[in-house]
Amino acid sequence: MPPPIDQLLIMVDAVLLALSALFIKKLGATYAAGIGGVLLALWRPTLLPYSLIFTLLYGVIVDCFFFIFKVKAAVQGVNRNKLILAMALSTLIIALLSYYATTKGIEIIQGSSALDMMVLFFGPVSGAVAGYAAAYLWNKYLKSLSASI
Repeated sequence: MPPPIDQLLIMVDAVLLALSALFIKKLGATYAAGIGGVLLALWRPTLLPYSLIFTLLYGVIVDCFFFIFKVKAAVQGVNRNKLILAMALSTLIIALLSYYATTKGIEIIQGSSALDMMVLFFGPVSGAVAGYAAAYLWNKYLKSLSASI
């Protein structure tokens, strides 16, 4: 999908980053984002620096919000509200940064107030849905798996 539509549908990435942060206690989302950034750069070689930078930055932001909100993976489960908040804020921040980089920085697309509003709405909504999905998956299926690792 062309930018910025690809950034509006970031839920799959967000779920995977949240689960990575839960499984790997320190910098889990950053590690997963680094691998994702390399794969994305191979898919879109013309945008290599931006793909690497923004994907890795997304992982760092997720890890930072997990630390700030003290989102901890436990055998009892994960706090759903903290996870939703952490993912909503991190997704909003990366959506805004990548949107403005593509409209003002490298000018791949032309910005408009409609796109501005879509990014402001779908960024945190996508993150919140991804946070809910990650919390559900962790609490329902994955918490017992992490105890055995």
